[in-house]
Amino acid sequence: MGLGAVFLSLFSAANPVIENDLGAFDPLNILANLSFDRLVFWLLAAGFVWPFVAVSRRQTGPGTAARALPKVKGIWAVLLGKAAILRSLAVFNLLFCIQTGLDIFYLWCGKKLPAGISYADYAHRGAYPLVATALLAGVFLIVATRKGGAAEQSGLIRLLIHLWTAQNLLLVASSILRLDLYVATYSLTYLRFAAFIWMLLTGCGLVLILVRMVFDKSNGWLIAANLVNLAAVLYVCAFVDFPEIVAGYNVRHSYEMSGSGTHLDLDYLTSLGPMALPAFDSFLTHIPAKPPIFREVCWDRDKLADYIHTDQPGWRGWSLRRWRLDRYLTSPIVATAERQCDPDR
Repeated sequence: MGLGAVFLSLFSAANPVIENDLGAFDPLNILANLSFDRLVFWLLAAGFVWPFVAVSRRQTGPGTAARALPKVKGIWAVLLGKAAILRSLAVFNLLFCIQTGLDIFYLWCGKKLPAGISYADYAHRGAYPLVATALLAGVFLIVATRKGGAAEQSGLIRLLIHLWTAQNLLLVASSILRLDLYVATYSLTYLRFAAFIWMLLTGCGLVLILVRMVFDKSNGWLIAANLVNLAAVLYVCAFVDFPEIVAGYNVRHSYEMSGSGTHLDLDYLTSLGPMALPAFDSFLTHIPAKPPIFREVCWDRDKLADYIHTDQPGWRGWSLRRWRLDRYLTSPIVATAERQCDPDR
């Protein structure tokens, strides 16, 4: 019930429909509608009926009472026992079914939302709480599928785990769609790009949990597989020019270039550094008419270009990104962009 409450609070933060429904729930209103006379009557009736229902077990020998006493177990044995895991998975599947059902109905199928909730409110919030939900679910799955645990003793538990893992994967897919819609409206940043990568890693981790169960691997294998996956992503990211990708996306999808979306944020674009120069040049060469922002773009572009010309590192400062930028500065598009800013060149 504790973990279920945590998941419900995360879903409430991620889903305005669930948030509104929880906000409308008023326990005091329910108590106000209770009849005190009926409550007293049923309590008295239960008191009279209980002795006839709870028949005590007859003792057949001196050791029967001792054997009837419950066996004292450790707290972890109780919390992670077969009954606890089974009930937890039933609660979690029910909660996730509500969330995934709402996502399918409103986010994927585009059905009409309840009054007072806009599609933007539903789609543009909740990506990060849903990823936190999937990570917490992954931790629980690792504990529930440990060697000698409840999952090995019950086919029903394994079925519920597979169902819950599938719902978690759909949850990650919904988080990616939400973030994609958010980026399309509010542009791309470093943190939002990192969130895409984090969500993909979370999805891969959930798939690896399924592989571990199917092929009967250990938790050590699962941790090693996730570490290899993480190392591979970090290695690939070392060769990716993120400032160029972020700047290029924001320029291509800006209001000035596409006629929709958000206006170009020049302050953020300039903060990305010299690697944003190709994006600046693309903007200058694709805008035939000179809008009010044009001179400001030229000024920021020249400032970054001057920094590149004055900052000439030695061979110790060589990097793949700087080498690619130096090659780009000799391309024809640079001369075209410079002539756009200064026709006398």
